[in-house]
Amino acid sequence: MQLSLAHMTVLLSALATMRYFTLLILLFLTFFSSQVWAAQIDQVRLWTAPDHTRIVFYLNGTVKYRVSKEKNTIYLDLANTRLKTNFKRLAIPDSVVDSMREEKTSRGWKRLRIRVLEDVEPKAFLIAPRNNRPYRLVLDLMRHEQDQTVDIPLEIQRSGKIIVAVDAGHGGEDPGAIGGRGLQEKKVTLAVAKKLVRTINKHPKMHAFLTRKGNYFVPLRKRIALARKNKADLMVSIHADAVASGNARGASVYTLSEKGASDKIAAMLAKKENEADNIGSVMPTGVKDPVVKKILADLMKRASLNSALVLADEILAQVRKVGPIKYKQPKSARFVVLGAAEIPSVLVELDYISHPTGEKLLRSSGHQKKLASALTKAILIFLKNQGRLDDQDMIATQQKVPSRSHSTQRWKQEVDQPDHSNPLYEALTARNHIHQPSQKYTVSQRSTHVVGPGDTLWNISQRFETTVGQLKRLNHIKGNGISLGQKLRLP
Repeated sequence: MQLSLAHMTVLLSALATMRYFTLLILLFLTFFSSQVWAAQIDQVRLWTAPDHTRIVFYLNGTVKYRVSKEKNTIYLDLANTRLKTNFKRLAIPDSVVDSMREEKTSRGWKRLRIRVLEDVEPKAFLIAPRNNRPYRLVLDLMRHEQDQTVDIPLEIQRSGKIIVAVDAGHGGEDPGAIGGRGLQEKKVTLAVAKKLVRTINKHPKMHAFLTRKGNYFVPLRKRIALARKNKADLMVSIHADAVASGNARGASVYTLSEKGASDKIAAMLAKKENEADNIGSVMPTGVKDPVVKKILADLMKRASLNSALVLADEILAQVRKVGPIKYKQPKSARFVVLGAAEIPSVLVELDYISHPTGEKLLRSSGHQKKLASALTKAILIFLKNQGRLDDQDMIATQQKVPSRSHSTQRWKQEVDQPDHSNPLYEALTARNHIHQPSQKYTVSQRSTHVVGPGDTLWNISQRFETTVGQLKRLNHIKGNGISLGQKLRLP
């Protein structure tokens, strides 16, 4: 059968129309399905911190969202989102969240209703995929009735005790490095940090506190703020390293660098640990002249960085007695968590969690205790060598009568009945590990000394062949502190 030109034209027009409608239907279905299920919530996790509760929604794509608040209820609305998980495994109720459930709302939106136990301020933000993690929508419920962060009691601050900030790396949604058998860095760091705090707090002249006490995330700069707020004299940040090869072993210690990393390895580690590269520092208050203020700040920073290097050396000396050392000398880089440059601060990588033996040891409570003891010994020896603790202080502490405070009684008992594995006893009897100045002065050469940057009673006493006790008596110094520019009489 032959078709006329008119019939051919009609047929082609019909086919074109059918193709057009088919294309429209396909486009409509594609658009409709993408709008209905633009994103999917695969997992929900919750962490409780002292000052907030964090809820994290793990998504397979980006999402449009809105947050609202009505009395004791927080509403989280998600556009075109499907909930593939449930809330049964969440630790609810916690100190903030009472309950959490899904509700229906206007077409195209999913509503999550969160009932809270107190007045909170909701803050939400979306994190793009990175480090093999999907999209995450983070909802922070901030408590603002009172500051729930770590606070050192006033009686401790006024007592003149030496305060040590102990920072357990990572936490909450940030597990840190993960070993081959699943051990998470955040669990190791918190376990060792808690043991370190308990050991330090046995000393009647010292007080240690944790920058985080549980499994929650604390931003790096907030850790610095906690150290400053609580007037810490030292800060020790605890971590565990990892490499892809899994063959590396041993501990390493790092300090803050003003200008850059000591080598590529330190730079890579700092990049991994940091959220940002910018390192801040505080300026001394009470000085109006900006030039003088900068000079004083530079002197303070330099003295602190020098002290941090001395502490890092001592930590390596003590930790090598517990396990292998990766690097014999401290390294330095621009670590954000060490950014309180006026506070001597060190970052300690306990071992490589990526190594099977390292992971096994780091999981062991006994090995964790040994590491905490080694760190305590290093801190005590450092403070003794810096003039903050001296032999006379130790002797006086031993001679306290039993009617004194519980901490003093405990310290007295541990020294009277020494256990050679006790870090407090070992630090008391340890030899000084600081390199002595090559030049010595006699009384005939010098009768006074002006305190310079980095000077302590201890290193001055070593330089002029005297003792901390003689310097304190001669200059009527009651504590262990001296000031920049202060003139000291020499024996």
